[in-house]
Amino acid sequence: MSMLFISYFSIIIVLCFIQSSECVYNIDDSSGVGRRFDGIGGLSGGGATSRLLVNYPEPERSHILDYMFLPQFGASLHILKVEIGGDAQSTDGTESSHMHSPDDENYQRGYEWWLMKEAKKRNPSIKLYGLPWGFPGWIGNGNGSPYSNITMTVDYILRWMKGAQKYHGLYIDYIGIWNERIYNKGYIKLLKKTLNENGFDKTMLVASDNKWEISTDILQDTELAKAVDIIGIHYPGTKTTDDTLKTGKPIWSSEDYSTFNDEVGGGCWARILNQNYVNGNMTSTISWNLIASYYNALPYTRNGLMTANEPWSGHYDVDTPIWISAHTTQFTQPGWNYLKHGSGAGHLDKGGSYVAIVNGTQLTLIIETMSHDHSICIRPKLPAYNVTKQTATFHLKGTFSSIQSLNVWKSKFKYGGAKSEMFVQMQPVKVVNGAFTVNLELDEVYTLTTSTAGKKGKYDDPPPSSPFPVIYSDNFDDYDEFSEGSNFADQSGVFEIRQSNDADHGLVMRQVAASYPVIWCQDSNSPVSFIGNSSWKDVSMTVDAFLEKDDTGVMVGARATNGGCKIHKSHGVFFWILSNGTYLLTADINKLEIYTKGTVGVATNKWFNIGLVVKGRQATGFIDGKDIFTHSLYEDTVNGFLAIGTLTFAPSMFDNFNITATA
Repeated sequence: MSMLFISYFSIIIVLCFIQSSECVYNIDDSSGVGRRFDGIGGLSGGGATSRLLVNYPEPERSHILDYMFLPQFGASLHILKVEIGGDAQSTDGTESSHMHSPDDENYQRGYEWWLMKEAKKRNPSIKLYGLPWGFPGWIGNGNGSPYSNITMTVDYILRWMKGAQKYHGLYIDYIGIWNERIYNKGYIKLLKKTLNENGFDKTMLVASDNKWEISTDILQDTELAKAVDIIGIHYPGTKTTDDTLKTGKPIWSSEDYSTFNDEVGGGCWARILNQNYVNGNMTSTISWNLIASYYNALPYTRNGLMTANEPWSGHYDVDTPIWISAHTTQFTQPGWNYLKHGSGAGHLDKGGSYVAIVNGTQLTLIIETMSHDHSICIRPKLPAYNVTKQTATFHLKGTFSSIQSLNVWKSKFKYGGAKSEMFVQMQPVKVVNGAFTVNLELDEVYTLTTSTAGKKGKYDDPPPSSPFPVIYSDNFDDYDEFSEGSNFADQSGVFEIRQSNDADHGLVMRQVAASYPVIWCQDSNSPVSFIGNSSWKDVSMTVDAFLEKDDTGVMVGARATNGGCKIHKSHGVFFWILSNGTYLLTADINKLEIYTKGTVGVATNKWFNIGLVVKGRQATGFIDGKDIFTHSLYEDTVNGFLAIGTLTFAPSMFDNFNITATA
């Protein structure tokens, strides 16, 4: 018998045989193809999510990059989206701006340039996408908005794009507005006009990397419609809106996923990669984040396609989303087309979905049967639905009617301690009289394709996992200038390797953010960088420090908590030395809870050594080896990161950093 199946977009007539639980679906381009497929991507940044990756030893670092970017090996991503650093906290840390001040410009800072070049090295066709989260404080004349002077902000973004091209040979294919914050129509129009006038007419503008409201504005403003090339939405729940469809523009889920990368996270990724098109006509999905390469105790632990957050050990994990990505990416390319709903894309009658992506006679069909509880994403809430085992028969028509067989790749998620079977090559399926049948169980992903290119890449197992070393030191001499100190995770402000112009110190780590930024989330008023193991309790640390200006200070800390967007609420044990000769021991980064204070003989423009020992409920501070205080601590000050920092957004230098901790 036949039944009517109502999808989100159309009524699909599906033949379902009740006794055999078999349903029939057509794969047919006779009436033309659907929307252009724009690719699958990953997002580095928003913020500092790839921070620890650059510190990995070889060959592990290259292996990790291959799993993400090398075609026909792992995730084989089509798009790399990066944060345009703005000296501001943007989820898990800060990323350095190319312009800390109006008269400062440098294109060697940060690791996103390096990452984009490594991606291009492996896949020259990968597309690059830049988007700011925060901005240095001078943007917008210090009033907290990038739209106070849109000409200034447009010039700032243009310089970043020109710097990418001039110094790194990178052309930025897509550019965004301001991540998940209000958009300004005048800014969007001026940015597009400026790009076109400066050789970036092929760069496509994505807006607004937030919600759906811009669709309505596009329908009402023809100049805005000309400026916006792609509508980019975050965490759409696989749905779209009528106004967005009416624009006729490509629709992207330009940030999605953000889910712990276990089997459920892999199931989330499998479901939305298909259903973002099936339900929402979205032709690209980009994962936040690309790789979980930040400390586990920071927000959104392991929310990447894979995990690499132990450069000291070299250990990494190739997680399930890598292989779920491969089901689509290894057998398609941007510029192919989805087939239309009802003739190559839709819901399976007993739950799950299918999409066909084609290029002429080349066909790739991806099927997923992810159950509700095994595919829950972090956001939005997933409505209830059911999936049961089923048999699906696909009829190949039109251009595909002469296909004789299809290559098959399968992933089977397992739970309760059983090991999932990811991206396994199966025997080809024969197409008989233009049709083939697949028996589908729950929580499976299939790719059936004319392509012979797939490969499950594999390297020898990485070194075993191990905690951060309890004895650790860094004199900062073995770095390139403008890079970051290994394993330091800036949470407010920016700490870069710089020349000290002192023969006894050479290269040092220097706080260089010049002012409180245009924020994306709440920043600390005092720049701070974390390092170490967040479970540490008893520690000893020393570092040389140099105060460059009056009205500032430096800090060393232990048991520091609340990184990311809660950095302004960080508690711990913080020892401050101020340029006026005052010291403070505080229980919070805002210096509201003061244990003790006093005076000490330090001066600006002179190196001194600062030390802190925390053991049990007692802290002792030292200057140049001399005891300054010993003080008891609150009972709830238990464990956390080590920290260095400055009182204000002013330059100060650090050198010869040393840690001894009790595991």
